[in-house]
Amino acid sequence: MPRLEVFANVALRVPSILVLDLFYKYDIVALMEQLRVKNEHVFSKYRWLICDTFYLGHLLMLVLLLLPLRHIVSVYLHVLAAMLLFVGHQIAKEFILDEIRSDHQGAPYLHAEAFNRFIRSLTSQLLVSALCAFLMKTRKVWLFWTPALPLLARLGGAPANLLPAIHVFAVTLSEVACELFLLLLLYRLTKKALSLKMEVLAFSRLPAAAISLWTEFAVPLLFSVFWVVLFVVHLCSSIMSPAASFAAHQSLLFYLLTSVSECCTTPYSLLGLTFVVSYLALGLLTFCKWFLGSHDDALNNHNVMHRGVTEGVTLLLLALQTGLLATATLQRTFLLSIIFFIVLTSTMQAMLEIAHPLVLALAASQNRSVWKHLRGLSVCLLLLVFPVFMAYEILQFFHMDFWLLILVAGCMLTSLQITGTLFIYSLFMAELFRSEPVDNLDEVIYWVNAVSRSLEFAVALCVVAYAVWESLVGEWSWTGASVIVVHSYCNVWLRARSGWRSFVLRLEAVKKINSLPRATPEQLGRHDDVCAICFMEMTSAVVTSCDHLFHANCLSKWLHVQGTCPMCHQTVPAHPPTHYGREPDTSTPLEPDAGAFLEEDVDSVEEDYFDSAKDDSDEDDFL
Repeated sequence: MPRLEVFANVALRVPSILVLDLFYKYDIVALMEQLRVKNEHVFSKYRWLICDTFYLGHLLMLVLLLLPLRHIVSVYLHVLAAMLLFVGHQIAKEFILDEIRSDHQGAPYLHAEAFNRFIRSLTSQLLVSALCAFLMKTRKVWLFWTPALPLLARLGGAPANLLPAIHVFAVTLSEVACELFLLLLLYRLTKKALSLKMEVLAFSRLPAAAISLWTEFAVPLLFSVFWVVLFVVHLCSSIMSPAASFAAHQSLLFYLLTSVSECCTTPYSLLGLTFVVSYLALGLLTFCKWFLGSHDDALNNHNVMHRGVTEGVTLLLLALQTGLLATATLQRTFLLSIIFFIVLTSTMQAMLEIAHPLVLALAASQNRSVWKHLRGLSVCLLLLVFPVFMAYEILQFFHMDFWLLILVAGCMLTSLQITGTLFIYSLFMAELFRSEPVDNLDEVIYWVNAVSRSLEFAVALCVVAYAVWESLVGEWSWTGASVIVVHSYCNVWLRARSGWRSFVLRLEAVKKINSLPRATPEQLGRHDDVCAICFMEMTSAVVTSCDHLFHANCLSKWLHVQGTCPMCHQTVPAHPPTHYGREPDTSTPLEPDAGAFLEEDVDSVEEDYFDSAKDDSDEDDFL
């Protein structure tokens, strides 16, 4: 879709949502009650007209919102033509008033001033008629000469006191024509909308149809533009209002939060704010990728979490759960501040997931670009300091409870994780400036990660302990209990099980490596090859039970993933026999023992075969 068409598709639908949002803000029942209290006669006379106009306006705006672009353009062209006709009638009205106030009562061409006035009005009417014909794509300009009837009557010699009646007749004629056209247009639009609905329902796959309509109407961009327009209008009106001096004494952050809360009072504005937050989060994450040097991947957000979707959905769910729309302005402002805090914490966590591999890759790849390292460190420092600052600020406004502790714990976890990243980065950089590699660097990195995960586990455990204590001492609720259960399972039990499993695997890998014999210089000389895992030369190696040589650190990392040899996929036992590492005796040829082969269990052979196939896939994952 061309950019101009995309712009028109969004810009022409925004007024419909603005009108629907305005309709939603006004309670028709309360409005009718106020009208009845003020004037019973007017209420009884115009009650049905007001109700019909209210609901008909809803229907018309919904139909206009769902129309295809070409039909919306046609509707706006007709609206512009109607506005031009109104301008034409206003020009005729001004001409009639000037004629009544004038001393000349005869034909306008008999008086110079009256003739100049007539020519100016007639020229304006010709221009209005030509514009209307251009908008309606017709050459019949005379169809739009209704506002010029008083001018033609005056040119024919009609007295000035008769011109108001002719003007009323012209206005009535235009109104009847517009109403007939409006009814015909409403009938066509409703028919078109119903046919579109039937086409949608006729699809065998409704999700595909929904995605097609979502893309065609550009729903996220449409509601985002609608909310931005609403917010800008509110800011301009509040600045120009007499209460602007009071707002000037408030803090800028509180003033902006209050303005956002006042622009979040209807479901339409809540959806608009949701999409705006999603776009802002997407822009921040994309800028983070670009700033860290990942230019190729900055605009290709394959990870859904890094597209701002998580932040928008979080805001929408929290707003619906807390009943945000039904609260007063001040209470809504504080609820939005907490929701924005949670959304910002989620965004910081997504930034951490982006920065962690990129920053470590800078050090591990021995990249010597100072500017790239400074950018990576600046993002890490931001993720280290800003969550602590956020936690400190929110603790100044709210009293500590279970929910606030969860928010603060989220900030602390982000700071702890980025601290581990910086420590590992420091180890990589220290190895970069050393002439020889650091011994047992993998072990150090493992224990740094272990300490970091242990601290995260301790924070999660403290949150659960505080929540249980608060439930026993303070007020107990089903909601709090369910959150405690979910938090205990996701952040305590799963973390503990994953950490213990990693520790056991690491312990088994270390035990296996320590039990394997070291290769002698003669064996290394006869091997005369690189390590099959890292493809680097071997000055020292360990020998597996299948007589394969590897670096001890490389094989340790491999055995942490799976317990088989990388070459032949035989199991590496924790207690190898004593003949491992010796050269096999080739003086006597080995005869195949058929009886021993027949006694072997065929099922175990098949099982080893399928285990080997599975290990091949695990090897691909490891590499």
